[in-house]
Amino acid sequence: MPLTMNRDVFITCAVTGGGGTQDRSPHVPRSPEQIANSAIAAAKAGAAIVHCHVRDPETGKASRDLKLYRELTDRVRAADTDVVLNLTAGMGGDMIFGDPENPLPLNDDASDMVGASERVAHVLECQPEICTLDCGTMNFAEADYVMTNTPGMLTAMGRMMTEAGTKPEIEAFDTGHLWYAKQLVKDGVLEKDALVQLCMGVPWGAPNDLNTFMAMVNNVPDDWNWSAFSLGRDQMPYVAAAVLAGGNVRVGLEDNLMLDRGVLAENYQLVTRAREIIERMGARIMTPADVRDKLRLTKRAPQ
Repeated sequence: MPLTMNRDVFITCAVTGGGGTQDRSPHVPRSPEQIANSAIAAAKAGAAIVHCHVRDPETGKASRDLKLYRELTDRVRAADTDVVLNLTAGMGGDMIFGDPENPLPLNDDASDMVGASERVAHVLECQPEICTLDCGTMNFAEADYVMTNTPGMLTAMGRMMTEAGTKPEIEAFDTGHLWYAKQLVKDGVLEKDALVQLCMGVPWGAPNDLNTFMAMVNNVPDDWNWSAFSLGRDQMPYVAAAVLAGGNVRVGLEDNLMLDRGVLAENYQLVTRAREIIERMGARIMTPADVRDKLRLTKRAPQ
C-alpha cells in the first residue's frame, strides 16, 4: 500500500519502564518524585503523553505499589505543565518457569501473577487518561520468562478499564496481538476507535525490519490511532518510520538509554531529538489538548 505520512504527530515518552535498567544509567528515575520530574521535563520538551511505570525507590526494581502510583499521579497532576498520563497495567502477568527439565513449580520468587482486579487497581484509583493493555502472551527476552495475558484476563481487564473511563492503549508485540485486539472491539470490550502501540524489536515478538513493521501497520484498522517504537539505536530511525507510515511516535528511557554512542540520555533529550526529526519532516507536534480532543480523553483527578 502507498505510504501516507502523518502531518499531526503526538509524542509519547516512556519514562522509566519496568526492566532492569536502573543500574545501567543514573538518569533512569526511581522514586515517584524523580519519575514525575522526568515526565514533566519530557512534556516541556514536546511529549503530549507520558507512559509511566513505578519502581521501588530504594532498589529501582519494578513495583505495583498503589501508593507509589498515587504519589506519581498527584505530582504529575499538580505540575504547571499539562500532559496526558498513561499508566502501565502490564505488571502482574509474569510467569518464570523452572529449568527445562523441571518447569514446574514456577519460580515463585521471580514470578508475579495476580488477578485482573489487582492489575488495574491503580488505574481505577488514579484515573489516568490512558493505560496499557498488553494484548497477548509471548516469550519475553529471558529464557524462562513468559509474559502472560490470556484472552479471559484481557477481556476482564479491558472491560474494567473501559467502564472506568480510561482508554486502553493496546500494546501489540506481534500480528496475533492485533488480531485479538480486533476481537475485543468486536466483542464490545474496547471502543471502536481503539488506540494501539506497535512494539517492534522486543525479543521475541515482531522483529523491527521494515517488512514486518508494515505488516503490523497494515493490520491496524483505518479508524484506529496508532504509535510505534523500537529499541536502542533503532529508536530514532523508528521516529521517522512511524511518521512516514502514518502513525505517531514513542521514545524514552524505557526503550533506549543512549542519546548518541557513549552518551547516556535523559528523557527530555530523547523527546527533543524526536521532535526535531518530526518537524524537519514537515509535521506538526500535537499538544496534550490536541491529543485529548483527538482520542476523546477526559483529564480527571484521582479518586
